[in-house]
Amino acid sequence: MAALERAKAKKEAHGEIESHHPGYLGSQDTYDVGTMKGVGRIYQQTFVDTYAHVAICKLYTEKTAITAADLLNDRVIPFFAEHKIGLLRVLTDRGTEYCGKVENHAYQLYLAVEDVDHSKTKANSPQTNGICERFHRTIKDEFYDIAFRKKLYRSVEELQADLDAWLAKYNEERPHSGRYCYGKTPMQTFRETLHIAAEKTIKTHDQSDSAEPILSAES
Repeated sequence: MAALERAKAKKEAHGEIESHHPGYLGSQDTYDVGTMKGVGRIYQQTFVDTYAHVAICKLYTEKTAITAADLLNDRVIPFFAEHKIGLLRVLTDRGTEYCGKVENHAYQLYLAVEDVDHSKTKANSPQTNGICERFHRTIKDEFYDIAFRKKLYRSVEELQADLDAWLAKYNEERPHSGRYCYGKTPMQTFRETLHIAAEKTIKTHDQSDSAEPILSAES
């Protein structure tokens, strides 16, 4: 089992994503939006479910472990909880906002508390967190380049409101060519495959329950 987990992590580190249902693996990355007059540098924390390609984003004025954890705590984990499934694993690069000692790193600590496994891209390698990278190209071309030409933003909140509106259309209306989407929208794919994640959770729970009497009998 340990060997299989190592092989899976190695594939993910090289960009070979294995995903079996919504919540199986999320991809998280930081996107440098640019500089806003009167506000300063703006960063976007991005999360993409690697199965359904549902995207969740939030804007910040800094790039830290706390902001990386905040996206999960404020938007990602509640999203999965709303649909009655969990997030099992997250894939990130090795940036300082994602990696550090658990005892004094907000992101690592949050993952430990929420029991979310953490895979990281391979160090000193040209491979990247590909799913987020592709999404970042899309959001640049289809949202930021257009939004900044049409409007002068004066606050992060104002930009976030327009970003949320674009994300709603991206997730609910825009067909996706992802491996498991078959031309459906991310949220359509997500909703139609929730039963797979639910069945996996029930199966795991039942296996845990059935193991308890055996342990008790041996003790």
